[in-house]
Amino acid sequence: MPEEKVFPSFDDEDTSSNSSTIIVNDDLGANQESPNVKEENNDEMKLSAKMALLDFRCRVEDAILSNYLVYNKKKVIFSKEDIENQRDISLWGVPLLSSKGHEGTDVILMKFLKSKDYKVSEAFKALRKALRWRMKHHVDDILGENFSPEVENLWHANGKDKDGRPVCYQVLGNFKNKDLDREMWGSHEERQDLIRWRIQCLEKGIRLLDFKPGGHNSIVLVYDLRNSPGIAMKEIRWITKRMLRIIHDNYPGLIHKNIIINVPVWFSTLHALNLRVIQQRSKNKFIFVRPTRVTDTLLKYVSAEELMAHYGGLRREQDMEFSPSDKVLEATVKPNISTSIRIPVKQGEMTVTWDLMVVGYEVAYKEEFIPEDDCSYSVLLQSNKKMETLIRNSFHIREPGNIVITIHNHTSKKKMAFYRYHTKPSIPIYMLQNCSF
Repeated sequence: MPEEKVFPSFDDEDTSSNSSTIIVNDDLGANQESPNVKEENNDEMKLSAKMALLDFRCRVEDAILSNYLVYNKKKVIFSKEDIENQRDISLWGVPLLSSKGHEGTDVILMKFLKSKDYKVSEAFKALRKALRWRMKHHVDDILGENFSPEVENLWHANGKDKDGRPVCYQVLGNFKNKDLDREMWGSHEERQDLIRWRIQCLEKGIRLLDFKPGGHNSIVLVYDLRNSPGIAMKEIRWITKRMLRIIHDNYPGLIHKNIIINVPVWFSTLHALNLRVIQQRSKNKFIFVRPTRVTDTLLKYVSAEELMAHYGGLRREQDMEFSPSDKVLEATVKPNISTSIRIPVKQGEMTVTWDLMVVGYEVAYKEEFIPEDDCSYSVLLQSNKKMETLIRNSFHIREPGNIVITIHNHTSKKKMAFYRYHTKPSIPIYMLQNCSF
């Protein structure tokens, strides 16, 4: 009977290695966060690290050539064909045999070394354990597996963070089909499938990396818990515990940040005790964000032009007007005061298009065109209106002037506004209608 592709309970797995859950409450850790350190930079490694990498590389190559890198002598769980094919073994498309000359081999090996403080023996054991886990559970084939179409749409990779790392989103609680909701969180088998789906999402994100020395060889994961079922608290604990263990054991250094957003109060309370077991060097790996802090937190890691509009950014799906390469400007909106943003237009017969977003909203805005000629009339484009979403507008200008956007901040908090614009020549529709062809 073929082996079933599910993840068994971790009570049956090898628990000899020490692992810790790294969880940070955004409110507690925001002011103490250390600066981001670029991964695998081009600076020379310390001599001890170089020697450890050389030793690790030789040890892995010897194990591959001797056919014992994955083979478990105590418990035979692989076929003879699997054992003989170890020379072609790879991780995320990168061969582990260094003599093949792939530039990503050392990058992969360094991730296991760093996770074990450059202790070669422990890194070698961790690598073997990860490879056995992948082979036993057919993780290399997981990208070809199909899940429910509605579940498939709950994962997407969209944009990059400020350092160029891919940003991947998982919307865990937004099932539109309530029957599917109960099905996915209900029985043990369905929860195992949900874990496997999350592993597939993780593998998709990692395949976006090129594993080049000096590159940003990790991803940012954003988990959205909006509308997550409160009755499923026990199931969420079950899934979260196992996912943390899987990531800790089998994906060292591949996740730069885990940002869990729209966290309900009961979820924060559930994980409050885990703050006591945080490792100091990794305490910022997991960030839990309440609904009121989502945009502020995401903008610390993702620029406004790369952040999706429904999370408070400027990026839209299939946007025909702007791209992430378009320059985004910032403006500070002081509390209890009105701030004006001017978009200059130096010549007539141009169409101006602009985007505007204020972090946290809670402001009103007005848009108008003010011509340079004092004898011309100003044009009111939008009277005072409460801002509730990303604003996009356009206006055809027949003479030089300025688009003036006035933001009224009646709160006691300072806010940040992000905007961008472009101009292009255009002919008004009424002129086209009068043309004869």
